[in-house]
Amino acid sequence: MAPNAPLPTVRRRRLGAELRRLRERADLSATEAGVRFGITQSRISNIEAGRYGVSAERVRALARTYECSDEGLISALAAMAGERKRGWWEEYRETLPSSLLDLAEAEHHATGIRVAQAITVPGLLQTPEHARAIFREFVPALMPHEVEYRVSHRIKRQQILFRDPPPPYTAVVHEAALRMRFGGSETANAQLAHLLAMSERDNIHIVVIPFSGTSFPVSGHGVDYFYGPVRQLDTVQLDAAHGGQLVDAAASLERYRLMLDRMEDVALSASASRDLIHHLAKSA
Repeated sequence: MAPNAPLPTVRRRRLGAELRRLRERADLSATEAGVRFGITQSRISNIEAGRYGVSAERVRALARTYECSDEGLISALAAMAGERKRGWWEEYRETLPSSLLDLAEAEHHATGIRVAQAITVPGLLQTPEHARAIFREFVPALMPHEVEYRVSHRIKRQQILFRDPPPPYTAVVHEAALRMRFGGSETANAQLAHLLAMSERDNIHIVVIPFSGTSFPVSGHGVDYFYGPVRQLDTVQLDAAHGGQLVDAAASLERYRLMLDRMEDVALSASASRDLIHHLAKSA
């Protein structure tokens, strides 16, 4: 990749990773694949690393070379290859960690989203004041302008919930997150009111795991699950102290699907969850 070339997007990296998986299932080395396809081993490796773009036609040709017969997956990969326009998040490339840009890109392309949070309200459901209060608590401390960049980025991410049509969005939130008073009582109460308003939208499903629950499947971090056009292209983003991490291994995806299923099973119904949020807002 040239010194000043833009970094590969999440989509291009994922496309390359899926092409590598197809090649490996065909039991071909990069050298053998290059010979069959008439290109060099280094070109195959660069495509798989996301450093080189690839056309939809070439994706289909590679899939034939790898004897892949899954037309749904092939079509989805070809569609990914046809994308050339970079998203709005690129304007933050010089001001925010790349993991935040990757998160926005993954959300933008998701056909559906499930999230789970135990300590904070999910980012797509936060008010600007709530988000600002959280960012001010970072260690090491962020500069004021860095806080504002992050707030701006977070609010722009939320636009996906209002597009036409919006993706289905399910949030599992522990009661602990609702009782945190980030920014003080006024900010916290406004956040609870915002959750109630968002829960009335047809595409948004918010459920709460109460303190009174007898079980709580814990992953140790926040989880964002992004559905792709086909199951193989789902992606998970895990919150961590060092930044977000994208996961797409099949076994990991299955694990987090099961974990989110269990969390929804032990949560209150949507109606009972709204009642609890109402109660917390009144008693604050």
